[in-house]
Amino acid sequence: MLSLVATPIGNLGDISLRALETLKSADLIAAEDTRHSGILLKHFEIRKPLVSYHAHNEAKRTSELILELEAGRHVALITDAGMPGISDPGHRLLNLCIERNLPYTVIPGASAVLTALLGSGFNTEQFFFGGFLPVKSGGRLREITAAAERAETSIFFESPYRLTKSLEVAASALPERRMCVARELTKHFEEYRKGLPAELLAYYIAHPPKGEIVLLIDAASRKRPASSAAAH
Repeated sequence: MLSLVATPIGNLGDISLRALETLKSADLIAAEDTRHSGILLKHFEIRKPLVSYHAHNEAKRTSELILELEAGRHVALITDAGMPGISDPGHRLLNLCIERNLPYTVIPGASAVLTALLGSGFNTEQFFFGGFLPVKSGGRLREITAAAERAETSIFFESPYRLTKSLEVAASALPERRMCVARELTKHFEEYRKGLPAELLAYYIAHPPKGEIVLLIDAASRKRPASSAAAH
């Protein structure tokens, strides 16, 4: 059995009872970063064999884990935060399980995408998730320009080191569209800062951001009242 287990996106208290039971019952835990996940497992006094499963060894490790699953072992897959396979390793292993008719289940839990969407106050009825914004400027411009025409809330992951570059593009491509920077979700310095792109850009130039960031762009069809950058 393969169990894809959601882990907290920041606050360890957000792990579910079912996730803990699954990790305790697994024969083997595959983790994106064994050092990072080791902290989580130690906190909950879970002692299981732990192997790495990340972007650089995914192909080789998938074959090894499939052998474990075919032998009847229970493998739990976790990533650094949130759901495995969502902008993180896991999709390849799951697809191979489906292809070989091996049993699997998903243990739901914390999601940075949904947490940020709700906290932004933007339209939650329909939304688009684009994963990480491209590193190259051309790809970033293409994604943000597409969001300008989208009738749904657009959600992206972004690095704190590239946030101001993305806001610069947004200030040019969609200057009157409300945006939200959701940062350090569920952690002590959690922040939802909303405003027009130029307002957010000015703020983050003056206050260089740290931590995990979700960037949201309001839907094109929404009425957009005048706003000023604000956080809580």
